[in-house]
Amino acid sequence: MPERSARNIYQTYKESLQQIYSREEAESLTLMLLNRYLGLKRRDLLLQKPVALIPPDLPEALNALLKGMPIQYIFGEAAFFGRDFMVNSDVLIPRNETEELVNMVIKRHRGRSRILDIGTGSGCIAVTLSLELSESEVFGMDVSRTALEVARANALKLKARVSYFLADVLTEPLPEQDLDLIISNPPYVRTMDKATMHVNVLDHEPHLALFVADDDPLVFYRAIAIKGRHHLKSGGYIYFEINEALGAAVRALLSSCGYPQVHIEKDLNGKDRFAWAVNPG
Repeated sequence: MPERSARNIYQTYKESLQQIYSREEAESLTLMLLNRYLGLKRRDLLLQKPVALIPPDLPEALNALLKGMPIQYIFGEAAFFGRDFMVNSDVLIPRNETEELVNMVIKRHRGRSRILDIGTGSGCIAVTLSLELSESEVFGMDVSRTALEVARANALKLKARVSYFLADVLTEPLPEQDLDLIISNPPYVRTMDKATMHVNVLDHEPHLALFVADDDPLVFYRAIAIKGRHHLKSGGYIYFEINEALGAAVRALLSSCGYPQVHIEKDLNGKDRFAWAVNPG
């Protein structure tokens, strides 16, 4: 097979990806593919570096992208808080907003704490809190056995001390008492909002971790808030990532569950994204 230049491969792949992605997305994804599978950087395109052999993984990855598969699932990893976490289709891909939530907790809770992450998924929240708040005792729970396998693998890979539990927060008690902090990014996308979502999310990310019924979108928040009143210490904190359209509803729910002061905070895009409150005991 004759040699091809890096620039030629870049142009070919970018044009293919522009069938379903914007020009900017296609450019970024192509550069990620070429770096991952060929070790090429942008300067190699300018120098028209010759490429003698294309590994089979590269066209396979291109075909997967053309089917809408997120590149994080193709690579089997996603970046979160400066670390690479293993991901697959059993867990959500970590989002920037969740990094903001974790950063908020880290800045405010430097001391030793007992922390429970509910709906842990890949374990990105629990593992990061364990590593960044090294004196804390961190627990994670999820209803999905396969998600917990990913979370445990990430804790092992990144040398984080996290204890994981298989449990359904809607029907089972929380696995730990005397908690200083509960944090959760539960399912909060209403079924009615599917029409506004990107196809790669709808077709590839786990619906169990994404969607709630239109008639009760706060079902997980209610269950966690009620149980939090009994499992948090007096003065313990509860933190949520929330649907941007439901800030007022989350505030009202937490107030009705006995949390006297509820705070709604915005993400970097100016949208209501986080709720937190203190357990009065």
